[in-house]
Amino acid sequence: MIDRPLFPPLAPPPRGVEAGLYLVATPIGNLRDITLRALDVLAAADLVLAEDTRVSGKLLAAYGLKAKLERCDDHASARAAEIAIERIREGAVVALVSDAGTPMVSDPGYVVARAVIAAGLPLHPIPGASSLLAALMLAGLPADRVTFAGFLPPKSAARNAMLEELRPGRQTLVFFESGPRLRDSLTDMAAVLGQRPAAVTRELTKLYEDCVRGPLDALAQDPALDGPKGEIVVVVAPGDAEVATEADADAALTEALTRLPPGEAAAEVSKALNLSRKPLYRRALELKGVG
Repeated sequence: MIDRPLFPPLAPPPRGVEAGLYLVATPIGNLRDITLRALDVLAAADLVLAEDTRVSGKLLAAYGLKAKLERCDDHASARAAEIAIERIREGAVVALVSDAGTPMVSDPGYVVARAVIAAGLPLHPIPGASSLLAALMLAGLPADRVTFAGFLPPKSAARNAMLEELRPGRQTLVFFESGPRLRDSLTDMAAVLGQRPAAVTRELTKLYEDCVRGPLDALAQDPALDGPKGEIVVVVAPGDAEVATEADADAALTEALTRLPPGEAAAEVSKALNLSRKPLYRRALELKGVG
C-alpha cells in the first residue's frame, strides 16, 4: 500500500500537449515501465498510429485511455504519414507507437517522421523503454562505445559479410535476433568475431527475464538457449586491438607514398595503424630511396 502521495507537491505538473507528432516509447514487457509523459500524450492524443492496433489497444485499455487507432506498419506507413500530416495541420495531437519499445529503432515510424519533418510540422520524442538499453545494462559489458547493428541477414553468407564489416571496430556490438535464427547467428558470430565475451538477453522486463553470458562459441552450443522464444537481444564485447605487422606498415606506406610526401604519408599511416610516426617516417624515406 502506498502511504504517501504518488506525486509529491513539488513535482512538476503535467504540461499541455500541443499539436504535432509524438514518437512515444511504450513498455517492452512490464506495463509499469511507461512514463508519465507518455501517459499525458496518449491521454491527449486525437489519433494514435500503431504498428499493431490490437497490441496498442490493450496498452491503452490497461490505463483507461481511449483514442482513435490507425495502423502504421511497414505496409501502411505512407498512408499513415498522409493522415498524420492532415490531422496535425488541423491542430490534432498524433502519437506514434510501436508494439513495444522506442519507435524507429528497428520499428516502423521512419517514413512518418520524415514526412512530418519535410512538411515543417512539430515532431517530439517521448523517450522511455528500450530493449537496446535494457540489454546493455543487463549484459555487464562495456557500454561507452556501442554499435547497434539491428537484425543480421537471415542467410549465412550475407550474415558473415556483415559481421566481417563490423569485426574491426573497437566497440560493443548489439544485435536483435529471433529465436529460430539465434543458434546459427551465434555460430557465425563466433567464427567471424572470435571468442569475445557476449550476452544473450531474452524476455526483458518480463516475468521470465533471462540473460545467458559467456564467450560466443560457448553460447552457440549452450543448451540453455535451445528453442528460445520472445524477443532476443545479443550483446557482444569489443574485440582486442590488432597489432599491425611490418608488412602491413610497408603496404600502407607504399600506397600512401603514391599520393603524399614521406612526412605526410608517415603521419597518415601512423594514425591508421596506431604506430609511432618516427620509425614510419624513416621507413618511408627508405622506400623512396632517400637518405
